[in-house]
Amino acid sequence: MAAMKTARFLTLPVRGLRMHCTHWGRDDAPLLIMLHGWGDAGASFQFVVDALAQDWHVAAPDWRGFGRSDWAPDGYWFPDYLADLDALLSALSPETAVHLVGHSMGGNIACLYAGIRPRRVASVVAIDAFGLADRPADEAPGRYEKWLNGLAATPPWRQYDSFEALAERLRRRNPRLDAAKAAFLARVLGRSCDEGKVTLSADPAHQRVNPVLYRRAEAEACWRRARAPVMWIEPEDESLRQELGVDAAQIATAKACFSDFREHLIPNAGHNLHHDVPEQVAELIERFVLAAQNRSPV
Repeated sequence: MAAMKTARFLTLPVRGLRMHCTHWGRDDAPLLIMLHGWGDAGASFQFVVDALAQDWHVAAPDWRGFGRSDWAPDGYWFPDYLADLDALLSALSPETAVHLVGHSMGGNIACLYAGIRPRRVASVVAIDAFGLADRPADEAPGRYEKWLNGLAATPPWRQYDSFEALAERLRRRNPRLDAAKAAFLARVLGRSCDEGKVTLSADPAHQRVNPVLYRRAEAEACWRRARAPVMWIEPEDESLRQELGVDAAQIATAKACFSDFREHLIPNAGHNLHHDVPEQVAELIERFVLAAQNRSPV
């Protein structure tokens, strides 16, 4: 890979846990907050940061229980991510509205937060983050039962013989990764464990099923309150949407919720666009955020 921009790492106390945060750029540069998805970590935005042409202060936290942040002893509840983001922004930008960039789960958090705290958000870039399919109420008993069963015994993550073996696993899951990117991501996402083995750094408790059913109407109510400009960056490949059961009608309704919305589709990329096509993602982010700063049309 080309030379990487230098990252620095800070730990902030956030709601009783230590939140690990990767930073790039000068503290006095315009601030971008980058929010990773499920199973990822903030430092994996490195490829996008390397492709940014302007000077930015980028801050990318590891969500609770992911990366190098503390594990939550009582499990993981989606509203906690919103509260963690709220506390993080109070520390990093207490007076000024922020530009949020989020991938997958991080993008869904950013879009919800933009409607919950509309005055705290200057713009949102959501990367393949379109919400989940609505779940019917009659699924609740079985979901709660499955959750209770999972509390009794949470299996550990698989172990690998080395970081190189983990990197190879990442490449099998995403063939678009070259060897250098995979090797970097293996160090970001993995940690050493017993007997020289390597495993994922995330808390295995994230494997438990979420007992709370997704209510798309609640997400839409939050999205309708957002006042910041919102851009979705999506792969042309719709296989993930189909896998999650989010149909074209739900996507159209979601887009209509945002008062200032645009979308960019990128060919030849998978769900992890920030890994697959970081240069295109960086260009779209910069153009969009600079336009938001200048209040000019994109």
